[in-house]
Order: sequence, then C-alpha cells, then structure tokens
Amino acid sequence: MNSSAHAEESEHPKKARRPWHRAKIAAGLVVAVTAVIATVGAITPWPSAMLIRAVFTKGGDDTAAEMDRHVPDTKLTEQLDVAYGDAGADTTMDVFAPASASGPLPTVVWIHGGAWISGSKENVDPYLRILAAEGYTTIAVNYTIGPEGVYPLAVHQLNDALAYIDENAEELGVDPTRIVLAGDSAGAQLASQMATLITNTDYAEILDITPSLTPEQVVATVLNCGVYDLAALAQLDGIAGWGLKTSMWAYAGTKTWAEDSTGSTMSTVDWVTADFPTTYISGGNGDGLTWLQSIPMAKRLDALGVEVTTLFWPVPHEPALPHEYQFHLDMPDAQTALEQTIDFLNTHTTR
Repeated sequence: MNSSAHAEESEHPKKARRPWHRAKIAAGLVVAVTAVIATVGAITPWPSAMLIRAVFTKGGDDTAAEMDRHVPDTKLTEQLDVAYGDAGADTTMDVFAPASASGPLPTVVWIHGGAWISGSKENVDPYLRILAAEGYTTIAVNYTIGPEGVYPLAVHQLNDALAYIDENAEELGVDPTRIVLAGDSAGAQLASQMATLITNTDYAEILDITPSLTPEQVVATVLNCGVYDLAALAQLDGIAGWGLKTSMWAYAGTKTWAEDSTGSTMSTVDWVTADFPTTYISGGNGDGLTWLQSIPMAKRLDALGVEVTTLFWPVPHEPALPHEYQFHLDMPDAQTALEQTIDFLNTHTTR
C-alpha cells in the first residue's frame, strides 16, 4: 500500500511538468524559427517576396474573375501568348480586337501590376476584352518580374515588346500612329517609364536605351494607381511600407535601391517633360498611393503643360476606394472610372 502510494506521488510531478516542458520546447522552436526567418530575410528578399506574391496572386485571380462577369458578348479575335522575345512566357503578349474590324485600330498596350514581383497579362485580359469591344486593339504584355529578373530587365523587355508591335502592326491589327501606353500599379510606373523614355532623350541616354517608338506614335497614357516617386515610397512605414520596400529590393536586386540609380531612374516624376503624352490618371481615396504618388504626378504634368485628365475622389467618399479600385467592376465607382477611361480613349485616339 505504501509503495503504491509512493509510486502515485512520484508520478504526479512528472505529469504536472509535461505541459510546461512541451510549452518550453514549442517556445524555443518559435524563437529559433523566427531567428532563422529574420536572418534569411536580412540576407535575401526571396522568402518575403514569395509570401507577398502568393497574396497578390490570389487577389489578382479574384479580381480577374470579377471583371470576367462584365465582359460583353461582343465577338473578338484573340491572339494569345504571342512571343515577342526569347524568354518564354515572360516575353509574351495577348492581343484582342473586335472581330468586325476591317483594318488597323488605335491600340492600348497595357502593362500589368503586381508590385514588380507578381502578376501576369492574364490578370488584365478581361479588362482589355472590355476595351477591345469598344473598338480598340488591346495588348496585355508580360515581362520578367522580380526577383527572377532585376531592374532594368523589364524596361528592356517592354521596349522590345513595343518594337515587336510596331514591326508587326498589320498582323496584330495595330495602328502604329495611335498607340496608348497604359498600366496599373507597378504597371503604371512602367508605362510612365516607357512614355518618358520615348519623349525625353536625356532620360533615354541615361538608361542607355534606344526607344522603339517615336513620340508621335504615342498619343496618350492611362495611369491607374501607380508609383512615380521612389523617394516618397521609401519613407512609408507599417505593413504597406514593408511590403513595398521588400518588393523593390526583390525587383532592384539591391537593398540600396532608394539611394542609387534604380530609385532615381524609376522616379518618372523627376524625368517627365512637356513632351509627355496627354494623360489620364486615377486613384482611389482609400489608397495611400493616390495621395503620395498619383496626385503629385498629375500636378507635375499639369505644371509642365501636359494635358491631364484626372479622376480622384474626395477624402470622405464612401465606400473608400482601394488600390486598383478600377478593376472592381461590381462597384459603381469602378464603372464610372471605366466610362471615363473609354471617353478619354475616344477623345485622344480619333483623327
């Protein structure tokens, strides 16, 4: 009896200690994993970039599905995965035009967003089908995203894409004298960069790139929710600041992007001239980039004498319109943006 009681007493402390022992091990593992992640994250942007990409990919797929519901029944011709370079899927484009077209049409070349490290032409294909139904040839262009490719690779690729479009205009249904450069988010930054490259010879010389198009060929730009001032971007804090800075590290291939040539040459607000094409620029009131990037860019272009059409929303507007609200076509305000975009295109591509 005594030995049995003694055995029970000796077992009780062990049972009491086990949960604490497991908790200590779990806590230690968490600390160790956190330390590893922090160490790796300080050396390379890859893990964080892949996490951001996964989130953006899910959002891009959902948004494309939302836009799909608004594509009209207009019959289109589609040329998908047209290769303009030799980097596989990275250097391909999708081309849409009304099936009823009997000749070349004014053309919208759209560069997709995704923080320079995610996204694809398929994300904007539904929107371009909608625009094509309005009487345009529309082209969604892929490029190598970071960190697989680093700046300025995408700029060179997009210049090659414009060269391909110009050289194959008849086959693609493109009027090479009426080209609109367009983009969303990071794609808007790239669209503004291509337009600056084409219209500012000093800038082209700094980048050591010969533009594939002439200023006369680019009749307008459409810039939605873009980034045009990298110094301002570098000042962001919080989760948004972390995400954008990580994305830029992955895209630039260096942590010092804000203070070197990458940040300088990507900051098109500092390089645009009076020769920049007439521009439509928009952003939502719930998107911090509107106040930090889009409105200052619009003001800069206006000060230079560039014709600018803006669609911004009052601060108290409800609902607060998020980043890339233009693609959320279930929202009435996105439908307003689409209508104004089409009006802008009609105004500036007609002869």
